[in-house]
Amino acid sequence: MARIDLDLAHAYRPNPKQDSDYALLPLKMSFRDGGAYALLGPSGCGKTTMLNIISGLLVPSQGTVTFDGRDMTRATPQERNIAQVFQFPVIYDTMTVAENLAFPLRNRKVPEDQIRKRVGEIAEMLDMSGQLNQRASGLAADAKQKISLGRGLVRSDVSAVLFDEPLTVIDPHLKWQLRRKLKQIHRELKLTLIYVTHDQVEALTFAEEVVVMTRGKAVQVGSAEALFERPAHTFVGHFIGSPGMNFLSAKSANGALEVAGTPLMPTRELPQGALKIGIRPEYLRLSNAGAAGAVPAVVKQVQDVGTHAMLSAEVDGGVVKVRLHSDDQPPAVGDTVWLRVLDTHTCYYKDEELVA
Repeated sequence: MARIDLDLAHAYRPNPKQDSDYALLPLKMSFRDGGAYALLGPSGCGKTTMLNIISGLLVPSQGTVTFDGRDMTRATPQERNIAQVFQFPVIYDTMTVAENLAFPLRNRKVPEDQIRKRVGEIAEMLDMSGQLNQRASGLAADAKQKISLGRGLVRSDVSAVLFDEPLTVIDPHLKWQLRRKLKQIHRELKLTLIYVTHDQVEALTFAEEVVVMTRGKAVQVGSAEALFERPAHTFVGHFIGSPGMNFLSAKSANGALEVAGTPLMPTRELPQGALKIGIRPEYLRLSNAGAAGAVPAVVKQVQDVGTHAMLSAEVDGGVVKVRLHSDDQPPAVGDTVWLRVLDTHTCYYKDEELVA
């Protein structure tokens, strides 16, 4: 395994002059030896570009890639000792499951007794011990992708294992099982794992640290708790959570705060001028009329989603979501309610960035 450090930018077109010319804007990032990371963001945000630069399939147009302090910017994937698992299964249909799993080891002239032991360990981790002698051609797509995962994991000497949306072809009811397996494998093997996905559930349940990306920029690196509680950028607040964070326009002046046209007393010192406040639906609470830190809202919809009710309300021309608590009496559509928007969970943003 290796510590991987990136200090680079990448553009697919020559002579980039503005941000939109870059697939990856200038960034500095480190992946520690033995860590489990996810690159999370919408399609086109630069996740796969970053993964391909780490693996050596792509040379960055600017900057360097180092492994344990060694410059590997122009090294091949083989020289970097990288294993990569792609979105769709890449296996040999004419081989058995065991032969597919053993292939990377036989290529490296590993002794046969070690190959048998390692293949057995990986097959057991993936619940494929009973299929080792089956030909891969007769397996379902999800089983084939498990072989691809196994081939990426079978070598214990790799610098890192890279996953590019590997669960796309997996049936939804099996995805949870495989994510759990990957976490278990990471704990047991202590490999450096970097996992690309656009699915926040996959990222947050798999990774110790998540890199949230948008428009070629890594806007926050942190744990699931940090991304949920203190999004560093309004994009992270929108993207993480279901539904995402609520944002309301605000204005700070002379120690006072105005939110949605309502004057409020801020709970902390804030920069002057236009701001946004962000608060999760889980932390918005119904309050009494005129209560401290509360603003009026008009109820537009109340949905029963089984475990709780979700209220949609209009505030200052926009819609906010409120997860009602068990002791809340659901209001009727058209009612005016007061929502407490300022408390310890409220985040403040200036120019889309979190106010520290």
